Amino acid sequence: MPVPEPTPDDLEPDSRFPSGPWTGFFLQKIQPVGKHWMELDLTFRKGRITGEGRDRIGAFLMTGRYDVESGKCRWTKRYIEKHDIVYRGYNEGKGIWGTWEDPHAPWHRDGFHIWPVAMGDPTQQRLAEEAELPAPAEAEPVAVPG
Repeated sequence: MPVPEPTPDDLEPDSRFPSGPWTGFFLQKIQPVGKHWMELDLTFRKGRITGEGRDRIGAFLMTGRYDVESGKCRWTKRYIEKHDIVYRGYNEGKGIWGTWEDPHAPWHRDGFHIWPVAMGDPTQQRLAEEAELPAPAEAEPVAVPG
């Protein structure tokens, strides 16, 4: 029996948890070391996170939970025909950040940060506001003794 698509009334109204396209990265200390980007399509509904996405390892499905009051989130990222990774994080209004861990190799863990695409990258610095430059001061002639 097919699962009905969520209606807009079912989706999470809290602006920290918008359903739709998300992006972000996970960090990794072992080869290949670095910041690895991912694309996600997430649904937040009644405390449950579901979704799918892809990154350098491949396509994956996500299932988990979130709590509006605390901002805490937890989910499993299941790579198609591969392994699972457990994510634990927190949403304070700039996306979800926290740690990931391979449950079969607990020493293999690091950080992550994801955010709604519409938010823009919260890790980039940008000007908060613009101000007009002051008018240039006119120089007064200076008398030179001599």
